[in-house]
Amino acid sequence: MRIVVKVGTSTLAHGTGLINIRQVEHLCKVLSDLKNAGHQVILVSSGAIGMGAGKLGLTERPRDVAGKQAAAAVGQCELMYTYDRLFLKYSHVVAQLLLTADDFTHPDRRANLEQALFRLLELRALPVINENDTVATEELSVGDNDTLSAYVAAAARADLLVLLSDIDGLYTADPHVDPNAELIHTIPALTDEILAMAGGSGSALGTGGMATKLRAAQIATQAGIDMVIANGARPETLYDIVEGKEIGTRFLKEE
Repeated sequence: MRIVVKVGTSTLAHGTGLINIRQVEHLCKVLSDLKNAGHQVILVSSGAIGMGAGKLGLTERPRDVAGKQAAAAVGQCELMYTYDRLFLKYSHVVAQLLLTADDFTHPDRRANLEQALFRLLELRALPVINENDTVATEELSVGDNDTLSAYVAAAARADLLVLLSDIDGLYTADPHVDPNAELIHTIPALTDEILAMAGGSGSALGTGGMATKLRAAQIATQAGIDMVIANGARPETLYDIVEGKEIGTRFLKEE
């Protein structure tokens, strides 16, 4: 299988914004094992701005464009250094791709992106993708890595997209407010009722929320790709997700 895994800031970092070393090591071990089993893996990783903010001693994610760009420039270095070091332990080579919206909407740039992705996978490298937050402006920005990961999955012609976050999946109501909220395991189609379940934004260090995840599900399923939302606290659940077991919420591709 060709699998795109998106990991959010809340999974990669402590509340301080500094990297959660044990968690990232665990994630890299599982992804390396999936590659060893013969799967092709693409990682879409959040965390650059959050990690940069922590490294710069900021108490929260910057709100202004220049502040986000500065934090991303600092955090991206630490993020890629960490991935390179951890994946190398399992003899896997990583490749960094920093993208903007133009890389998906401009025909020539999208063709170049697809060519680069396919060659990297052919060479058994593990692409690590993030938005180019250091240079992206509002006009160039995809906006969040949930949406970015869906665009990447479509460009890579992936078989599966997995969004790892700090939630177990899509619930019938907000589980933090309603004790009777139930986890929905399978979404055969994205109806207006399902889309109306989206809540607010995610953690203080991240940008996502259920709305961006449902937007990603629309993009992925329309491209013929199953998508799963699952909790990233236990990266080993990726084994069960790849095997098709009932983990988190699975959005079925359009036939």
